[in-house]
Amino acid sequence: MTKVLRTIAELRAWRNALPSGSKVGLVPTMGALHAGHISLMDLAKTHCDTVIASIFVNPLQFGPQEDLARYPRPIEKDIALLEASGVDALFLPEPTEVYPSDNSTFVVEEAVSLPLCGALRPGHFRGVATVVLKLFNLTQPHFAFFGQKDAQQCAVIERMVRDLNVPVEIVRGAIVREADGLAMSSRNVYLDPAQRAAAPLLYQSLLAAFEAYKAGERDAAKLEALGRATLAHEPSIAIQYWEVRDRSSLAPLQTVGNDGCLIALAAFLGSTRLIDNVLL
Repeated sequence: MTKVLRTIAELRAWRNALPSGSKVGLVPTMGALHAGHISLMDLAKTHCDTVIASIFVNPLQFGPQEDLARYPRPIEKDIALLEASGVDALFLPEPTEVYPSDNSTFVVEEAVSLPLCGALRPGHFRGVATVVLKLFNLTQPHFAFFGQKDAQQCAVIERMVRDLNVPVEIVRGAIVREADGLAMSSRNVYLDPAQRAAAPLLYQSLLAAFEAYKAGERDAAKLEALGRATLAHEPSIAIQYWEVRDRSSLAPLQTVGNDGCLIALAAFLGSTRLIDNVLL
């Protein structure tokens, strides 16, 4: 049975009561759980004695024109999924529990958070880093699990943990995809049938570059052009970015070296913004 903890006091009491030496894993989420989230719960169970998930639709990481109000919140379904997957506890706070009314302290990473989504969503990663550090302080996990689909988020959190000497090991879980290749996302429910039919082209554009890379192509501009060309004839897809970046620093590349790279994209289908990536 998954124990639901709604207040910081309840969470701290639960954490303090765990056996000494118990390895604790945290899986932070915003809910609307799908198979990608559950894969992280399963991964956590292979590393840890105790697994706690959090569900918190973090207002700090949404911009003024973004989808905070309509973000899906099927909480009863989510709790049932967590129980079925054997998660020990769920932290399910209200925003007022996480942020005091006069909250004035934030975490700002100033390098890997700046390009890609960071350039297009000002303040987003400040919100992510702030809430994740709060969750780390509250749950005191040994491991924390994040999905590779949010590659830049992973990079920001890894940098924050390194720079602030946070004693948490970050583990990335592989992207979980639908049968047609679309990366699983809580926002996929927003897609109408035509948009859903077009959405797998995002992954296909990444695969086109991946195949070229396997065939020997190392010029970043040529890989990018190939990926963009895959999407060029689909009018329902509006590309925000499609870029070849260093895997760790997210700096732009001209040539892909022996360490490979990250190829990442963001695109709108109608009003729904989706992201995806592959590691080369």
